[in-house]
Amino acid sequence: MCGIIGVTLRRGCLGGNAVPLLLEGLRRLEYRGYDSAGVALQVCEDGSCSLRVYKAKGKVEEVIARYGLDKLEALTGLGHTRWATHGPPSDVNAHPHLDCRGEIAVVHNGIIKNYASLRKMLEEKGHVFRSETDTEVVAHLLEELVASGMGMLEALGELVKLLEGSFALAILYARDPGRIYFARRESPLYAAIGECVSAVSSDIPSLLHISRDIVAVEDDEYGYIGPGTLELYRDGRRVDWRTRVKRVEWSVEEASKGGYPHYMLKEIMEQPRAVYETLVGLLEDPAAVEAAGLLAGASRVYATGAGTSYHATLVFKHFMHVYAATPVYDYISSEHEEYESVIREGDVLVAVSQSGETLDTLAAVKAAKARGARVVAVTNVVGSTLSRIADVTVYTRAGPEIGVAATKTFLTQLVALTYLAALVGRETGRLDEGDVGRIVESLRRGREAARSAERLNPHIKLLASILLRGRTRSMFLLGRLLGAHLAREAALKVKEIAYLHAEAYPAGESKHGPIALVEDGFPVLFVGTPGVEKRLYSNMEEMKARGAKVIVVGVDSYGDAPADYKLLVGSYDEVAAPYALMPPLQLLAYHLAVLQGYDPDKPRNLAKTVTVE
Repeated sequence: MCGIIGVTLRRGCLGGNAVPLLLEGLRRLEYRGYDSAGVALQVCEDGSCSLRVYKAKGKVEEVIARYGLDKLEALTGLGHTRWATHGPPSDVNAHPHLDCRGEIAVVHNGIIKNYASLRKMLEEKGHVFRSETDTEVVAHLLEELVASGMGMLEALGELVKLLEGSFALAILYARDPGRIYFARRESPLYAAIGECVSAVSSDIPSLLHISRDIVAVEDDEYGYIGPGTLELYRDGRRVDWRTRVKRVEWSVEEASKGGYPHYMLKEIMEQPRAVYETLVGLLEDPAAVEAAGLLAGASRVYATGAGTSYHATLVFKHFMHVYAATPVYDYISSEHEEYESVIREGDVLVAVSQSGETLDTLAAVKAAKARGARVVAVTNVVGSTLSRIADVTVYTRAGPEIGVAATKTFLTQLVALTYLAALVGRETGRLDEGDVGRIVESLRRGREAARSAERLNPHIKLLASILLRGRTRSMFLLGRLLGAHLAREAALKVKEIAYLHAEAYPAGESKHGPIALVEDGFPVLFVGTPGVEKRLYSNMEEMKARGAKVIVVGVDSYGDAPADYKLLVGSYDEVAAPYALMPPLQLLAYHLAVLQGYDPDKPRNLAKTVTVE
């Protein structure tokens, strides 16, 4: 996830140089993950100001050393750490971005949904683009609005109306010394106000060395900061921000977690945004259509991944069967040798990897390509090895995930793979445009559905404490069809961070052996997806008859379930249900870990990206 920081101070304040404050802010944004960095400084001499931009692919310290940034001086500047979404990591694609005249510099966090149409319009007006990013359209659009006679503040108000998607923007204008303009929708943005210094940032940790008096900018608000001042607007009207000032007493480490005790909990709560931004990006991405065309024309479709990413391929398989009537042969990437003799030219392999660097998955891809298969990659990292060797890459937009246990990356993989399956259904004639539109609308509900985590968190914590009081060391997680795939992922989370034996099965299969382990008080959790209620009720009764403690986490249609403990997430169809069901299941694993005194961010024996066989 990109990070932005802007600082402006009064001459004589804090040593009279904003650059050290700016660089410290950039360093405090590094924990979010990034692939390039840059700054823009407003340098004023002899009554006029100009902008100077220094940016490059690489780490913050590398960029500082390359340009000698720690030796520069300015009263006002912007900084940025970029997590690539539009265009690979490169010096050119790094932020800040300039307009044609070099008078407007922009840094951005989020996704401009309508950037392609805006870019085309601006190019027709003669604007020359240097990068592949969506962000650069903001600089040129502001240039166009200012050229029409607007002041920068008025232009910013018009900009908010024109942009679609999510954004946190910070902007320097050479002709307005000492001001940093900003705007926000969906992506977080904060302002810090001191006596003679002000700053804006996408994250609180990067502001605490400047001021602990913080104002959260709300959706569709815009304005500017000056040294020790803030002006805030919405729809052309000034907003009184003074009642919204919060004094932050967190440490920098606490602030980097957004006030949450662990990154895993923070990332679970970030899932509504991650789901939304992934969908917005996909709807504008021609790679998704290209990938669907490959899959529709394939002789056979295979899917592979490791761990959580493998579970995502199972959901893909389910929706490919439902929407495209296309069989998918799934396999765990570490077992790819089993399939090397059968994959051949004309086949397409869908390879899923959060990092794009998972060794087993890369080996499976290379083996498939060696036999003539085409590869569709689904990954979260632009420029990763997987994205470079695949024929087509479909990106998720979860941003970096610091907790080892995958949470938001799983849900964003489901968004991408479900949408891809719908497009394949359209390509094969099983679905029409209206059907695809309805699926997209259900995916849009995923953002709302993922908020179940916040609403149900106290109930999940109580359930975890009940299970631990019962000295639970083992449990079953059961579901049917889609629910069985989600149960596998939920069981993995419990094993990874709570160190409890958790076994997932299709619910109907449990009576073919596993039910022999059930005894009085044995916990059995059912994942209640829509459409299979009656059959799951039957399985619940089988478990209760043997003394099991039956728990259901399900959609609202499970209100009559014969369960000892019910957590209902809301009324959702099969497309939206995973986004409501998985966050509570992730939270259950989280609380089972924390209540036992374990650190969920650093589970034993595990690494975030597995790069060894």
